[in-house]
Order: sequence, then C-alpha cells, then structure tokens
Amino acid sequence: MTSAAGGPDPHAGFGIGALLGLVNGQQGSAARRRRAEGKPVVPRFAEAAREALADAGARHELAESAAAARERTAAAVSELPDWEALRAAGAAIRDRALLDLDVHLETFEQAVADAGGTVHWARDASAARRIVASLVRDAGDGEVAVADGPVLRETGLAGSLAARGLAVLDASGPEGRDRVRAARVAVTGADFLVADSGTVLLLEADGAARACLTLPETLVCVAGLDRVVPEWEDMEVLLQLLPRAGRGDRLSPQVSAWSGAVPGDGPGEVHVVLVDNGRARILADEVGREALRCIGCGACSAVCPVYERVGERPFDPRGTGRSGPIGAVWTPLARGVDRAPEASLPFASTLCGACADVCPVKIDIPGLLVHLRGEVVDARRHRPVPTPELAVMRGVAWTMADARRFETATGSGARWARLLSRGGRIRRLPGLLGRWTEARDLTAPPAEPFRAWWRRRAPSRRSTK
Repeated sequence: MTSAAGGPDPHAGFGIGALLGLVNGQQGSAARRRRAEGKPVVPRFAEAAREALADAGARHELAESAAAARERTAAAVSELPDWEALRAAGAAIRDRALLDLDVHLETFEQAVADAGGTVHWARDASAARRIVASLVRDAGDGEVAVADGPVLRETGLAGSLAARGLAVLDASGPEGRDRVRAARVAVTGADFLVADSGTVLLLEADGAARACLTLPETLVCVAGLDRVVPEWEDMEVLLQLLPRAGRGDRLSPQVSAWSGAVPGDGPGEVHVVLVDNGRARILADEVGREALRCIGCGACSAVCPVYERVGERPFDPRGTGRSGPIGAVWTPLARGVDRAPEASLPFASTLCGACADVCPVKIDIPGLLVHLRGEVVDARRHRPVPTPELAVMRGVAWTMADARRFETATGSGARWARLLSRGGRIRRLPGLLGRWTEARDLTAPPAEPFRAWWRRRAPSRRSTK
C-alpha cells in the first residue's frame, strides 16, 4: 500500500492499539498544569479514544450503524451510472467557489440586501454568538427557537444564548412544539448559499428548521462563509451528491430555500450571519484549502475504520461539530497544530484511503492528513526539549546512518525482544513502547538476523558462480 504522498505507507495495517500508541505520546506540561489547577483539559485523540474503546456496547452499535450506512450509500450511488462524473463536477463547482470566494460573498451580500435581508460578518465563534444574541434581544421577548445544525454546534450558539438569560427552545424536539411555533425569533443553520440570488438552502429530514423559516417574525440564519456557491445551476449537481453520499437517499426529504424577506410571506426580518472561524486560515493554505470543498455529508465517517471503533468524540475534542476524517483535517487546519489536541488529530488515521474514495466532492483527505503530519513535525523541530517521538526518530536516524551501528542495534534489540516473547509472540512491550501492544501482539524476531543469514550464505553463493 502507498501513502497519499506516493511512497510506501508505513502505517498500513496498523491495529487501533498501534495507532493510539503513535498519536498519544506523553502528557504536556500545559495539560498537567491545567489538571493541577482544576481546569478542564481538552484530551488528545488517544486519550478520548481509549475511553471509547472500553465501551464494548457502543463499539458494537457503531459497527452496526456504520455498516448499514455504507450499505445504503453504496445502493444509492450504484443507481447513477454517471456518479463519478457528478463527483468531478461537484469538486469543480466547489473549487470555482473557493477560487473567487471574496467575489461570490460580496455578490451574495448584495443579493440578500436587494431582497430585503441583512448580512452580518463574524470573524470567529465569539463574534457570531454576540451578533446573534444582539439580534435575538432586539427582536424577541426572551424566547428563541433554535434548529440545531453543524455551524450552530461549531459556534456553541445554543449554550451561549441560554447563558445570556434567553429561553432557548429546541425546534427539533417534540416537546414544546407549540412554544416553538409561537416564538418571535428563530435561528437556523444553512447548507448552501447561492451567490447570484442571495438564496439560503437548508436540507433536513424532520422539518424542524422549516417551521423556523415560516412562523417567527425574525429569522437569523448562521452559515459558514465556505458554503457559498456561484449560481443556482450549481445546485443541480450538489443536491444529487449530498443526499446519496450522506444518508443513502435519492433526494433530501425536505429542501427549504429562501431569499431575503417577502412582505406577508414568512418572517418580516431575515438576517444572515456569515462565520469565518478559521475558514480564511484554511483558504490561505494552498494545500489545505481543498478541505473547504466539504459539503457536510459525513460519508467519510461511515467508511473510516478508526471512527467505526471510537465514534465522534475523540475526533471532536472541543465539541465543534466537526468529526470523523474530515474533522481530523478541518480542526488542525482551522486552529493550527500548536496545541496537543489539534496536533494529535492528523495521526488519527490508518491512511487507508477509503474516505477519499467516497467523498462526493473528491477531497483527498489522506493527502491532507499527510500534509498536516508534516506541519506537526515541523512545529516541534525547534522546541528546546524534543518530544519523545522526535527524540526516538533522531536516535533511529543516527543509528541507521551507519551500517555497524544499525547491525549492533538490531542484534541487541532482537535478543531483548526474544526474551520478552512467549510462544513466538510479544504481548507486552515495556514503557512507552507498551502502547503499541495494547490491542495487538507482535511476532518475535527470528533467532538469526537477516544480515547474519546473508553473510553465512555468501560463501555458497560465490562457489556456485
């Protein structure tokens, strides 16, 4: 197997235990300090994954749901003979939107204004929370209906509104639906923004958001600025890709589209809050910007062997709503790799390539993970005290640079390894190396190393010539 970079894949065939050993390392001083001060610590991938692995029931449910999702998606995709052409078209549409993102966003803002709506710009999650809270207070009576969505979870909006003393009504819950219908203000997310018409599109299954679009007096829509597409014709492709890749549906059960405010029809005020929150940073990365193609289908999670075993939380340590393989890419791209939780995510993968195979907009997730792994390593090179992994790799490089050193090291290592073996298997390595054997055994090395065997065979080879 080869990596996305084209060379041999050193991680092919890793068990989950070996993977956790690769990404875990030792606890940093900052994490220890926060624990000592009683502050919450955002876990690294391996720490959160180890807890998830201990829940056998959850793992069984994850495996069943992932298998069912793969089956549904495969069936839906097989119905379209031009599926690969649609994927290529979707990738081209998303790239075209990102290439001139500033132009399309300005076009969208003007179109929304022409339709009687208002666009607000939020640099980060904190700004988005402030803007939405201000709009809700100005237009409401202390109650706000919220239809949950990825960007709302990313910004922590519902919790923030509740913390500000507002009564947050869950539009997706069956309880209190009458109160939701009576709310004067509603907040929703968005799946796509059409620049040329100022249209916001929302795809859903339960109709919660649709109620928010029609009944309240004021509608606030929160959207990532990456969700813009140039024109309506682009939706012909994207509305075929998203439901089939995401849920295995031929069509989304409900598609709502609205452009600004229409007197006498729906909300009298419509506000669209465009959220950056790291997207501009991703766009500035010439390699990483490919991640902004994402249309939020979640197909990559259903085929990921790591996600199938550990679930959502280890991939999303801060609860931002980005999980699975795309979360392992998106979060470090948006937040950087200076902190341990983000730095651990690019290694939360076997690089098997299944996520790239199913992505409806052809995001090369394994290639982006390799790119980010390089950034993590580069960020650690200049630390005064090297990380354990870096120290080990420097030692390995020094050893392998000289034939005699290499032969001595492999000979001694093989002898020690055979002492640890039982029945030809090593079930537990000592110290930090033990993380490699937490969920898998290793084959004991042979009694005679290859180099010794080769030297012993050399005379017989010469005699046959």
